[in-house]
Amino acid sequence: MRSALLLLALPLRAPMLLVLLLVSVYMGLHWADVDPQLIREAEGAAAVAMAGPFFWPLQSLQAVLVVVLCTMPDLLLRELSLLMSSSKALTLVVTLLTVITVGLYMLHLAVLAEVLVLASAVLLARLDLTRLRLVPPPLLAAAGLSGWVLLGISIGRGLHSRLGGFLS
Repeated sequence: MRSALLLLALPLRAPMLLVLLLVSVYMGLHWADVDPQLIREAEGAAAVAMAGPFFWPLQSLQAVLVVVLCTMPDLLLRELSLLMSSSKALTLVVTLLTVITVGLYMLHLAVLAEVLVLASAVLLARLDLTRLRLVPPPLLAAAGLSGWVLLGISIGRGLHSRLGGFLS
């Protein structure tokens, strides 16, 4: 019972968790504001067909990947460096994938800005949790912060649908 109360009071003890929630609510509001008419005019009917069913899962996957990268950088970089040291071909493939991914984000600076803001909020939340001497195992921290971010995104999406786009 006491541990449940401490867990519920955690956002009050670590205010950067509230900032992370507000950032993810804003992202949910922003993503819900994407107008299919603008996509249709800009990229054609094929883009609307792809954007419709895959937009939210891809945006959520992007948010979870940012949280995982910011939560477990030492484990991921260690595994990536071990993979790259095993073969020159794997080094080339990993380098090309990284350059292509960064290039695609640089082409769409608005998406890059969203990713950087989310990554900064996650790192600040981790720093705030470390200040409280709460350092959970990496997988648990990634799962918890991912759930927190997805909760904020769903709150933002629900606010947008409840208010009928009034905030945009």
